[in-house]
Amino acid sequence: MQNRQVVVENLPTGKLHCNNFKIKMGLIPKLSSGQVLVRTTAFAITAGARAGLQGSASYAGAAESDVVMRGTGIGEVVESTNTQFPVGSMVLGPTGWQEYAALNSRSLTFIPERYDPLKFIGPLGINGLAAYFGLFRTGRPVIGETVMVSAAAGSVGHFAGQMAKIIGCKVVGVTGDDKKAERLRNELGFDASVNYKSENFRNDLKLATPDGIDVYFDNTGGDILGSALFRLNVGGRIACCGVVSQYDTSSPDSGPRGIPGLLVNKRITMQGFLVFDYADEYQTARDEINKWIDSGQLIGWTDEVFGLDSAPEAFVNLLAGGNVGSRVVRLD
Repeated sequence: MQNRQVVVENLPTGKLHCNNFKIKMGLIPKLSSGQVLVRTTAFAITAGARAGLQGSASYAGAAESDVVMRGTGIGEVVESTNTQFPVGSMVLGPTGWQEYAALNSRSLTFIPERYDPLKFIGPLGINGLAAYFGLFRTGRPVIGETVMVSAAAGSVGHFAGQMAKIIGCKVVGVTGDDKKAERLRNELGFDASVNYKSENFRNDLKLATPDGIDVYFDNTGGDILGSALFRLNVGGRIACCGVVSQYDTSSPDSGPRGIPGLLVNKRITMQGFLVFDYADEYQTARDEINKWIDSGQLIGWTDEVFGLDSAPEAFVNLLAGGNVGSRVVRLD
């Protein structure tokens, strides 16, 4: 049997294009001791993967071509050398964009039967965990505060905003589309939402945050970060999750004006984080997130595409803001 794969044919020098990838027929790998063979059923496409192709994500290693595109997926164990992951069990792991992957057992998370596996590349996966730890460990909101979230209809942002609402904050979402902004208010309960592409964005943001901003969950960097800085209150906190506005380019912009002056004058804390730093706490977070899902307090938007061939275009489209919620490629 053969193993269909999406391979990085050449590293992008500007914006990402579908021709940076190619479909390749590889062999199904043979297992070494401690490994399991996973048949991928779905994998996530995230904006952070673009940083890996840019070489700007230290956790992803050096950018390489002629390799299977990296990615986190779920799948069924079809062969195993480890009794902790028997054949037929479902797992989460670094499957990459391919049909079959030989993975070390230490890189896998066993998915109990009581869970929908797809949740592990949505609210119970890196997306939901990044929202959880970025908001509560870095942003540290308290009841009654105003929380602003950029890329608020995206894979991490729509979770971060809902989590802030759950604990009693006022939530303002920023997105690039009026329909997305409307869905944030009507479907997810955001108090306000603004379109950063509007000519009146700065005034709209001011009207949406009459009491200023206490916590800014930043997924974008760039001009939106700059606008948030001027609305932050004394003692405000910025949780830096990602800089999607700077990923898909060969010449990222410099930081916004106002740094460090505004940070000093307003005693603002601006801190980056990596979700991997909290690996020991994943299960505790998953238990709490799953309670919110079961109670109806947290809704996970899943933006599905089907088939391995669709992955490159889905990735390019995501970077252009085409997704709503967690973008998932399904192979089942």
